[in-house]
Amino acid sequence: MKKIAIIGSGFSGLSAAAYSAKQGHEVHVFEKNSSLGGRARKFTTENGYVFDMGPSWYWMPDIIENFFTDFDKKTSDYFKLVPLNPQFEMVFSDGTMQIPHDYNEMKNLFETTEKGAGKRLDDFMNDAQYKYEVGMKEFVNKPCHSWFEFVSPKIAKSALKLDLLSNFHRFVRKYFKDPKLIMLMEFPVIFLGAAPKDIPALYSLMNYGGYKLGTWYPMGGFSKIIDGMADVAKEQGVHFHVNSNIDSIKINKNKATAVSVNGKDIEFDSVIASSDYHHTENNLIAEEYRNYTEDYWKKRTFAPSCLIYYLGFKEEIPNLKHHTLFFENDLDLHTTEIYDDKKWPTKPLFYVCCPSKTDENVAPENCENVFLLMPVATGLNDSEDVREKYFQEMINRLEKHTGSTDLESKLEYKKSYCIKDFKEDYNAYEGNAYGLANTLSQTAVLKPSLKNKKVNNLFYTGQLTVPGPGVPPSIISGKIAAIEANK
Repeated sequence: MKKIAIIGSGFSGLSAAAYSAKQGHEVHVFEKNSSLGGRARKFTTENGYVFDMGPSWYWMPDIIENFFTDFDKKTSDYFKLVPLNPQFEMVFSDGTMQIPHDYNEMKNLFETTEKGAGKRLDDFMNDAQYKYEVGMKEFVNKPCHSWFEFVSPKIAKSALKLDLLSNFHRFVRKYFKDPKLIMLMEFPVIFLGAAPKDIPALYSLMNYGGYKLGTWYPMGGFSKIIDGMADVAKEQGVHFHVNSNIDSIKINKNKATAVSVNGKDIEFDSVIASSDYHHTENNLIAEEYRNYTEDYWKKRTFAPSCLIYYLGFKEEIPNLKHHTLFFENDLDLHTTEIYDDKKWPTKPLFYVCCPSKTDENVAPENCENVFLLMPVATGLNDSEDVREKYFQEMINRLEKHTGSTDLESKLEYKKSYCIKDFKEDYNAYEGNAYGLANTLSQTAVLKPSLKNKKVNNLFYTGQLTVPGPGVPPSIISGKIAAIEANK
């Protein structure tokens, strides 16, 4: 039996902890903040609003279910999942589009938008399903120490069908011509952290994992998944320590021997860092033990940061769905300003989540819980004036869409969160929100290594290593790290 330290309690940290403890080890999780969950924490206001701080799209339900199945549990033991119908609404400059939960209704929507697109959606989804089943069940479970891991008859046979070398931008346009349908199909890859032209067509699997498998909501909020995973970990014997900042990882003769927690050294046999990879290397271990230089990190393509507003309104907002995407402006322009120009957007797209439309427990009666999110480039100068400027733009567009007037006067809670906060709360490199972009040059073996190459019992997990950003990949990342640490 080993004594294992896990740094951080986000999805990958909780997953690594649960799987490590299941293997019979003594596991301790250290969380610098006052509650578990990392980016998926929640907070409750004095006047009764309950805000999920991070993830809000429940996609790939089968992958999340798999975690609980591995411990002879079900998601339904911890939370109730409800399907969203419509899955979400998209707001364009010339109208709106609601995406139905029922796939046949979705096909009809495509057909009425563009003649022949219903049949082509079938073709697209059949292709995407194949990628999902190979990608999410074969590819993502590899530790990615070597390309030889991918030398299997199934993967070799699938190589061409997986479209690793063609880009998503061109791939979508093979099937659809209508600008609204193109934007609808391209939107999911924004969360992968790169423009559609820089993402391999493999990631059409996101469209299958989202649109075809449906968009869901865990009643009580996304933090219910964190609570459920933490309960599973506790049942395996995991020890949790909040308000426990890791100052350093002690290394002796190429072996991690202890972690320093709030100034006190505690000995361990292995360490799994679910903390920000760059922070772990640059601030917790000596330079001679780092996998990567500062120059390496500067050359990586990072997924966006974001400007978030948590808002409590003292009356209901009409004509607003659970998820709404404001895409009145050009997607290519916004992504260029995130990844190439690295500047605050001139004509931003943004997203609104209103979970109180589905869940009466997240806001006081007849009130509304609203979360605004605008993707932005990492590393920007983030000031209150800039935040407020974009808040005014987003609230004006929300008013126009819902037919509301003077929404600001109906606010009884308002809190912003942006680049500076991601750095402070999560030690996030350049204030990133979503990890490393899933570009072709940052895929699989080309991602930062899961294992420290100089310290034989130090491992990394989470959105800056394999398999990549997102809730399901982070859960899988924790499982892989636990398996590797047990070898």
